[in-house]
Amino acid sequence: MTLHPRLDLALAPGGLSLPEGRIAVIGPRAGQGLDPLPKDRVEVITRQFPDFQAFERQGYTCRVAPDGRYDMVVVMVPRAKALARAWVAQAAEITDGVIVVDGVKDDGIESILKDCRKRADVMGPINKAHGKLFWMQGGDFADWAAAPTTLPEGFKTAPGTFSADGIDPASALLAGSLPEQLGQHVIDLGAGWGYLSAQFLSKPGVAQLDVVEADHAALTCARENLNDPRATFHWADATDWAPSAKADTVVMNPPFHTDRKANPDLGRAFIRTAAASLTPRGTLWMVANRHLPYEPVLDECFGAHEEVAGTGAFKVIRATSPRGKAAARITRRNRLT
Repeated sequence: MTLHPRLDLALAPGGLSLPEGRIAVIGPRAGQGLDPLPKDRVEVITRQFPDFQAFERQGYTCRVAPDGRYDMVVVMVPRAKALARAWVAQAAEITDGVIVVDGVKDDGIESILKDCRKRADVMGPINKAHGKLFWMQGGDFADWAAAPTTLPEGFKTAPGTFSADGIDPASALLAGSLPEQLGQHVIDLGAGWGYLSAQFLSKPGVAQLDVVEADHAALTCARENLNDPRATFHWADATDWAPSAKADTVVMNPPFHTDRKANPDLGRAFIRTAAASLTPRGTLWMVANRHLPYEPVLDECFGAHEEVAGTGAFKVIRATSPRGKAAARITRRNRLT
């Protein structure tokens, strides 16, 4: 399995040459092979826990941030333009060698290529499989560096995090639908930068809050935004996580995309994790896009559920009587298949 046919073509005689030293690969996704890069000299830099875990299991050295300097950096362009620019700027900071930039057209590689040509001598590009790969050395990208944002409400966010530019309307609808009493132990599953968690901590009686998020940058923002001793932070995949003790309430606005592709199975997995994480009298509160077909899995995992609020775009669901053992069995079976 290769990184992509574009890299194979770039490494043909007369093209891109691999250095003898360390190579950083920023932002690869699980399922992407990193051959023909030498595994013993590659370090995967990723802030996404599922990707970190997947490459670590393959034997790669994985980090959430670069460590020192590298002889080459490969940037896998993400969908968010601000984050793509930030990664190019980071690459320029940590190497004096070649920066390789790879991406698909749907994720904006054409725009990044155009902008890089204004700042550095670009070689390539290699055009293949609906994408481009190019490489360059030098150039000033300091103004592309990631800068945290502070929203008018006082929350800090980071480029590329979910709803980085403002409070997500679905999360705001969910927050406004919650009751005053959530119980002592609450879980925010897929917490992002902590907007919903902040609402929970303002409720009376909340003594313990588990903040679960797969994006390390978002979780870092959540730590700053919450700053509350009742909160425990978990960098984890919410579809494969379990609390140390069952909770009274799980609240969530689950994702339903993998990159640009709709993937309702993500939300279904969140629901199963929620059911397995609750006490027998626990309650799930969730918000989802109205078109998403979550009702069948709610029937599997809960004794009852109802829509308690909504708009033309979103629905807020309250689910009770969790079938935790059944959800746990389903979750374990999914991990094996």
